[in-house]
Amino acid sequence: MKALILSLAALMFLTGCQESPTGRNRLALVPDAVLADMGQQNFEQMKQQNALITRPDVNQLVQCITEALVVAAQTEYPEAPMPQSWEVAVFENPTPNAFALPGGKIGVHSGLLEIAENQAQLATVVGHEIAHVLADHGNERLTQELGLQAGMLLIGLFTESEIAEDQIQQALGIGAQLGITLPFSRAHEEEADLMGLEIMARAGFEPDQSVRLWQNMARASGAQPLEFLSTHPNHDTRIASLQSQLAAARSVFETVPPANCQI
Repeated sequence: MKALILSLAALMFLTGCQESPTGRNRLALVPDAVLADMGQQNFEQMKQQNALITRPDVNQLVQCITEALVVAAQTEYPEAPMPQSWEVAVFENPTPNAFALPGGKIGVHSGLLEIAENQAQLATVVGHEIAHVLADHGNERLTQELGLQAGMLLIGLFTESEIAEDQIQQALGIGAQLGITLPFSRAHEEEADLMGLEIMARAGFEPDQSVRLWQNMARASGAQPLEFLSTHPNHDTRIASLQSQLAAARSVFETVPPANCQI
């Protein structure tokens, strides 16, 4: 295990930074096939262990929105690696949430359907999740975690003390809570927000509804943890960032036919 981690650390130094679809420097070194397999296995496990919504109208709506967004994503980010196929499932879960796994697996919670007032607001979240996949954020997070392990191991070798290594791990755990690693996760969320906004506009979903969706989220969630201690931007920060990009998104939206996924 130590040899594997050291090899990965060396590979990181030799490979250097790559660029995300928005031009952000990052490291994403895990083979796509490995990540896709992990995503598939985890998604199947989740479907087996959690109740799924089987109503045809709900599934058709979410599927229609997803298909429109995937086509738009291919147009908006033609250079981004695209999964060969996409799968979306609606889970019986009251929390207004969604998630994305490598390989094009998207899960939507039924609680999100209560918060999203229309198809464009639902497209806001699904587009955000598609953006996570296109930007390879899962790969970047896993590479980062492996890199942290490599760094801890290298320091442990220099100290020649297993106790010292444990202390380093504990220190990094505390450090993570105080923002040493969390800004990377917030950067992923912010990047997915802005990519998702561009994708939904290209697909014909009104971009202004992205702000309305997050305003609805803010009212539903109540008090949030301090942004400094959170892996996600707080609602005000997220809304302000989206508002700053609305003009560009509207200019795209006005050039395409309106989406029509009403069932």
